[in-house]
Amino acid sequence: MSRRRPHDTEDESYDHRRNKRRRVSENQEIEDRLESLILRVGERSTSSVESNLEGLVSVLEADLGTFRMKILRILSDCAVRMPEKCTVYTTLVGLLNAKNYKFGGEFVDHMVKTFKESLKLCRWDAARYSLRFLADLVNCHVISATSLLQLLDTMIDVSNEDTVPQVRRDWFVFAVLSTLPWVGRDLYEKKESALESLLLRIEVYLNKRSKKHHNALRVWSSDAPHPQEEYLDCLWAQIRKLRQDNWAEKHIPRPYLVFDSILCEALQHNLPQIVPPPHHDNFEYPMPWVVYRMFDYTDCPDGPNLPGAHSIERFLIEEHLHHIIETYHHERKDCAAQLLSFPFKHKIPLEYCIVEVIFAELFHMPTPRYLDICYGSILIELCKLQPATLPQVLAQATEILFMRIDSMNTSCFDRFVNWFSYHLSNFKFTWSWDEWDSCLLLDGEHPRPKFIQEVLQKCLRLSYHQRITEMMPTTYAKLIPITPVPNYKYANEEAANLPGTTVAHQLVVAIRQKCTPEEVVNILKEIPSSGYSGEEMSDGSFNALKIDVFVQTLLNLGSKSFSHSFAAISKFHSVFRALAETEEAQIYILHNIFELWSSHQQMMVVLIDKLLKLQIVDCSAVATWIFSKEMTGEFTKMYLWEILHLTIKKMNKHVIKLSAFPHISSSAYMHIYLMARFLLDTELSEAKDKLSKADSSSSDSEDDSSHKRKKPITHNDKPSEEVVERMEEKLEAANVNQKRLFLIVFQRFIMILSEHLLRSDTDGRDPDTDWYRWTIGRLQQVFLMHHEQVQKYSSTLETLLFTPDLDTHILEVFQQFVALRA
Repeated sequence: MSRRRPHDTEDESYDHRRNKRRRVSENQEIEDRLESLILRVGERSTSSVESNLEGLVSVLEADLGTFRMKILRILSDCAVRMPEKCTVYTTLVGLLNAKNYKFGGEFVDHMVKTFKESLKLCRWDAARYSLRFLADLVNCHVISATSLLQLLDTMIDVSNEDTVPQVRRDWFVFAVLSTLPWVGRDLYEKKESALESLLLRIEVYLNKRSKKHHNALRVWSSDAPHPQEEYLDCLWAQIRKLRQDNWAEKHIPRPYLVFDSILCEALQHNLPQIVPPPHHDNFEYPMPWVVYRMFDYTDCPDGPNLPGAHSIERFLIEEHLHHIIETYHHERKDCAAQLLSFPFKHKIPLEYCIVEVIFAELFHMPTPRYLDICYGSILIELCKLQPATLPQVLAQATEILFMRIDSMNTSCFDRFVNWFSYHLSNFKFTWSWDEWDSCLLLDGEHPRPKFIQEVLQKCLRLSYHQRITEMMPTTYAKLIPITPVPNYKYANEEAANLPGTTVAHQLVVAIRQKCTPEEVVNILKEIPSSGYSGEEMSDGSFNALKIDVFVQTLLNLGSKSFSHSFAAISKFHSVFRALAETEEAQIYILHNIFELWSSHQQMMVVLIDKLLKLQIVDCSAVATWIFSKEMTGEFTKMYLWEILHLTIKKMNKHVIKLSAFPHISSSAYMHIYLMARFLLDTELSEAKDKLSKADSSSSDSEDDSSHKRKKPITHNDKPSEEVVERMEEKLEAANVNQKRLFLIVFQRFIMILSEHLLRSDTDGRDPDTDWYRWTIGRLQQVFLMHHEQVQKYSSTLETLLFTPDLDTHILEVFQQFVALRA
């Protein structure tokens, strides 16, 4: 038995714990310091990048023994998250490899692992940055050129795969091409024949690949003055130009050249054989895009020249600017400051490059990465930070866009309207409108007067009617929106002759006296069930006069603001539901809203959105109403399509929400949101699998279950048979409704377009009218804006609607959409 006193043991234990905490704290401080040093290397400081690297190498070399894994992780993270400093970190790794060959090998293995995981998890940008980093390590004598070429050849092998989507083959070719600016020179000097063989294989693939999707992704239908090039074609032309220049570019900083005498003595590592993961149906690859061009060297009169469209410098500059926006888009002030601090700003017309890249993001098809307002707010901050030059460049860009708007894609037209109206609202609605007055001589459906009309409608949402009237020249009077006031027919001069006027006046008095929904129902009972002319819009399944009186009266009383209208709808929700039992009744409610608020587009948008949220009207009813004859005069106006898209989005959100069943297994749940969206049957089977596992686990021992999960499944964790069945029913119903909605929309498009084409052919007229271009553009917009959901039903649409006997003009839109994921 120990004779040591108890309190001595306690004191020693306390000292041990205290020393352990101190060591942990000290280690954490060192790790944080190392991370800070690595992250900041290469940033602006009083000393050069080369001296910073030398100092950092000394620090890291001393700490490799203790913090080896931490340093490996930080460096591999920097390679992926800070691609603009790729050459700085490859130089750092090269210097460490020259001093510690074992660490160099461990880092290469770590980067290979990161690359393979990125491919497996469909993190395509991370995979591309990892490949670029591995390639640049060849320049630093860390990796052999032969092993890199083997990897690039293996990636190009994917282009020969059969029965895989073209977007998969495209990405692997793009990843290789976008890597060559960094390592092309070194491969050209050491392995010229192997490099030429690689380029030949790429050229063969590019010549045979389909570009059916190209026209759907163009911002402009015309190639004058700038060609709308597909991204792989453009990059291939830039690589060919780089090859003609003997792989010499002027943009990438290469600090490792200073250390060439040290790096060339280092031993090199060979990359292991890396086989790309095979294609899986759940993999979602980046979609193709068209390279946006707005300026050339003639648009930049002063200062340095803009690099040519096929120079590799243009690609590198644009990619860097896109990455800055991606990194800082959450904070507009930081984003603007970083864009203006571009490292090579004295060698290029930076303002022109920034504006072109931001509009490229805004007009990106099928949808931009971020909200329209994100780009608008960044441009405003840029104008504030650079008031002497950037507003003029932006005005020049706006003028170019307006002059080329005749051939602009309909989706991009909408985004241009949204951005320009928002921009004007932040600069006192000041613009030189007189310079655009030539558009007043054009037809009202022409894109130029239509653009100004839509901009003024959007400005009205951001201001008030008198302000809009005052800011515009008198010559623009016909394009200025009319005063947005309700047209309450039971208060007009002819109201005395209208049936239901007496009941409408009773309803006004009752609602002002804060009556209940039950009292409203009793008042409406005084209206006869038939004999009203409005019945011609129904099949007798609803009382049109009741809807007339109730909807017009209630919404007129709530016309003071959106809040008043929302409160009125919410209070009398039960009355709405009773009157809107059938789809025909719901369409008639929408007809009444339009009749009341035809002069106030925003009010119509928010009211219909509210009715959808409260499930007073169905999505299919809204779609049918939009394509009805009474809306013919509104058919080319933006607000109507805003309503359609919010309707489709609401349906899509409902389906996705139901698909993310809360009791689904966590692995499937993460897979849904981080990778591709599982098909419905997969989600259902996952839920059923969990149910069966929960049943079987109840008989397992407590020890066995503890190895599989941290806590045992309880009754609350286990979905019952009833819950799974109910989920199946809801999902099935939601998918049926979603499919029906898309079928209604596309069927109506086909009907009206076919009718127009047939009538034009019969009358011997050119079918390519402004109305036709707007309508075909809207059809394309529905496909592209909701491509993720529409894709599920592409086979159904092809079987039922987009059949081979359909007019080629309409069928081509569908075929271009299908080609996006082919």
